[in-house]
Amino acid sequence: MVPRQGTLEKAIEIVQHAIEHDEAQNHRLACKEYMDALDYFMLALKYEKNEQFKLLIRSKIDDYLGRAETLQKHLSASVTAHSGVIQAGGVAKRVDGEEDPETRKLRAGLAEAILGAAGTNVTWDDIAGLDGAKYALKEAVVVPIKFPHLFTGKRKPWKGILLYGPPGTGKSYLAKAVATEAKSTFFSISSSDLVSKWQGDSEKLVKHLFQMAREMKPAIIFIDEIDSMTGARGDGDSDASRRLKTEFLVQMDGVGHDDTGVLVIGATNIPWQIDASIKRRFQKRIYIPLPTVDARQRMFELHVGLTPCELTRQEYHSMAEKTEGYSGADISIVVQDALMQPIRKFIAATHFKPVLSNEHSRAKWMACSPGDEDAVEKSWSDLEPDELFEPKLTLKDFMTALETCAPV
Repeated sequence: MVPRQGTLEKAIEIVQHAIEHDEAQNHRLACKEYMDALDYFMLALKYEKNEQFKLLIRSKIDDYLGRAETLQKHLSASVTAHSGVIQAGGVAKRVDGEEDPETRKLRAGLAEAILGAAGTNVTWDDIAGLDGAKYALKEAVVVPIKFPHLFTGKRKPWKGILLYGPPGTGKSYLAKAVATEAKSTFFSISSSDLVSKWQGDSEKLVKHLFQMAREMKPAIIFIDEIDSMTGARGDGDSDASRRLKTEFLVQMDGVGHDDTGVLVIGATNIPWQIDASIKRRFQKRIYIPLPTVDARQRMFELHVGLTPCELTRQEYHSMAEKTEGYSGADISIVVQDALMQPIRKFIAATHFKPVLSNEHSRAKWMACSPGDEDAVEKSWSDLEPDELFEPKLTLKDFMTALETCAPV
């Protein structure tokens, strides 16, 4: 018996097998796996408390039921596909293929981009510095969603926010933190999610994206590198590109729809390349600068985390001062390289010595110089996993990493 909290994970596992069989043309096995997965999806739906996740599970149920029926009809014309109505959380759902299969396919593709409020798992505390940007986002997003009664009459929340600044400064992280703090469904979209090789599909994807966000609001649509799909319109544009931009403008305006609770956040390094009409829809524009000294120090501490380390706060500050002009992404790379330095040392070592500590009941082996008094000629491959002493990070490791990791 699968535990109640594991039903959704089990459903996803089974449906992945079903998709593999489906792609391999093993239709009979695929059909069986789809139906088995549906049992677990229904059980997960029964115990799910979050209404937004319920909507997502229901859409998955519709998608996989539709595919299972298609396979059944393909396998045998004499076998009638499952029909009738199933109850999904008190809402009647038809499974006789009434929904347009093309629409179902488009929405299923977009559902892959939904992370959910819990799925973002990033909070304000995970982001070092950027206090001004955080304050502006709290004012523009979190407050209107948490206290909607304050935004009536002429006072209205922003519909679009543009985050711009140098690459690697944390624009994507900020958007995820907003979704977590505002407890909103988070759509993480890139141009590949909305651009299709089939004529007419791109604008349909844009339309369905906004429809799904309205169904699951409060929702945040985050479009990374938005300049790649909303560049300035000109004579060189293809018809498909123009139609996509036009549909995006229409949906951002929300004519005929209640867009309360739906926010679009765009991120770009080159805001000047965004079409002027689209840029105007992003009424609030927030500049995300390179981190300050204090922010860089905090980034070093966050990225090192619980890894054994000998650095003091003064040494962390010294590292921050040496990384002027580095972005958050650059510092992440420096720390990752520094974390590998102790490993490179013991891989290259030809001698090890036994060490004792209060944490270990027996001696472990630490890489050392051949001239060390207790040195024993050994290779790291001669040691068992529990025999190796985990070396601590030192300032020298970071200085070595800095020599090879320049800012991008």
